[in-house]
Amino acid sequence: MDPALLDDFSLEMTGKDVPGLEEACDSVPSGTRINITLLAGEDTRARLAAARAVKRLGFVPVPHISARRLPSRPALEEFLAGLAADGTAGNVFVVGGDPARPEGPYEDALAVLRTGLLRRHGVRHVGIAGYPEGHPGITDRALWSALTDKAAAIGASRFTGDVITQFGFDVDPVLAWLEALRARGVHLPVRVGVPGPAGVRRLLRYAGRFGVGTSASVARKYGFSLTNLMGTAGPDRFLTALADRYDPARHGTVKVHFYTFGGLRATADWITRFR
Repeated sequence: MDPALLDDFSLEMTGKDVPGLEEACDSVPSGTRINITLLAGEDTRARLAAARAVKRLGFVPVPHISARRLPSRPALEEFLAGLAADGTAGNVFVVGGDPARPEGPYEDALAVLRTGLLRRHGVRHVGIAGYPEGHPGITDRALWSALTDKAAAIGASRFTGDVITQFGFDVDPVLAWLEALRARGVHLPVRVGVPGPAGVRRLLRYAGRFGVGTSASVARKYGFSLTNLMGTAGPDRFLTALADRYDPARHGTVKVHFYTFGGLRATADWITRFR
């Protein structure tokens, strides 16, 4: 496969994974983008500390902003002001979030983008979410409408941006979704979500949580069996298939985003060996 697919990959962690990042930092290229997802119950202080730690270790922090978890406009302003004060506000990832009902005034990521607060506090790059296999609680029509509206808002606000997809086990829907995305006029770079190496049980648990379909045939294609859940699996077959079939003319700019599920060192070492 073309090793360029893994150039400028990004990683995902939580605030609790800072010790793991410290352990893995010698295996992760300096300047790697590290998304810091929001854990339920985390306060602003903990989230700001995680972003500072990522920056201190030589990486680019990408804090998540979960629209439906924001209790108020002042809460959003407080978080953004804290990031700005720490020099970690340049890159954010804005997502609707898990709560079925908003905890404050923001229904979705687009509502946050339209506040004007991001640029006011020094944000320059905005990531948004994409769902090649759909979302268990949102119709495909609504997903496409939201994605095109968010991409337009990013352009209108003169941000740079990218789309980070939910992870999956099958290349086919990812490639089809990329073509459909470009056909709709969205040309932002896409970071295809890939699960780092993990136990099969754990992978399936996360897949179920995020509504990712896993048939026996897809599992075999990816490299594990649904009848033997004791093993581990890495994304080598997925990435090889993606690289073999990726066509920049049809699919646009594509990079890879690793969901580490707490295993930052294991993921970083796996990437090194695979490359």
